[in-house]
Amino acid sequence: MMNLAERHQFILNRIQKDQYINVVELCKELKVSSVTIRKDLKLLEDKNLLFRTHGGATVNNPYTVDRPVNEKEKLQSIEKNKIGLAATKLLKENDSVVVASGTTLLYFVKNIPSGLNLTVVTSALNIALELLREPGIEVIQLGGILRKSSSSVMGVYAEQVLQDFYFNTLFLGVDGIDLDYGLTTTNAMEAHLNRKMIGVSQKTVVLADSTKFGKRGFGKICGLEDIDHIITDKGISQQIVNHLEGLGVTVTIV
Repeated sequence: MMNLAERHQFILNRIQKDQYINVVELCKELKVSSVTIRKDLKLLEDKNLLFRTHGGATVNNPYTVDRPVNEKEKLQSIEKNKIGLAATKLLKENDSVVVASGTTLLYFVKNIPSGLNLTVVTSALNIALELLREPGIEVIQLGGILRKSSSSVMGVYAEQVLQDFYFNTLFLGVDGIDLDYGLTTTNAMEAHLNRKMIGVSQKTVVLADSTKFGKRGFGKICGLEDIDHIITDKGISQQIVNHLEGLGVTVTIV
């Protein structure tokens, strides 16, 4: 059996490799109790070597902070563009889709090929403006309270309009994906609107770069079991991919 120092080194090696570790799995691998593992994780967190989460730990700070949309657009821009381009491959002629807010979704609509006929409902002003370039795309802008940091609307007015539609696909952006807690954003009202979008869509596709995994925002959108497909980049660990696929979520890596 490993001593304390050996256990800690094992945990640090694993979390650097997989980005996220699970208490139950560590107990099995190290053949120690969950109490011991939780004490180990607390000691390592106190040394600023990891961040504890519900049921495990992550190498990244799991708590998201709200940033202006012009700042977020510059983060992981290459990965976001690849993700957005891959998402356009899911579009079919005459689809009716709802596009939520988020910088990855802005890259998505920028990559929609010319000549495709679509109906797009969106909560995001910047996304609606981007789609005006295409005469074949009918754009329906939701109304409501404007959230300046995301250039999008939220609230009861936006939710009421959604009740009049049913969509082929929801393209959803998030601020955090926690394997235990689910999908989150930094604003509770926006999270509630996103839940309404899921409820009126046949399929939910999440566009999220790999830095979003292991993070948790203030407002919960839904559990992982409520989504169908995640498109992300090569920074995602195989452990997370296996977990998602085990839940029946399709994972596309670009």
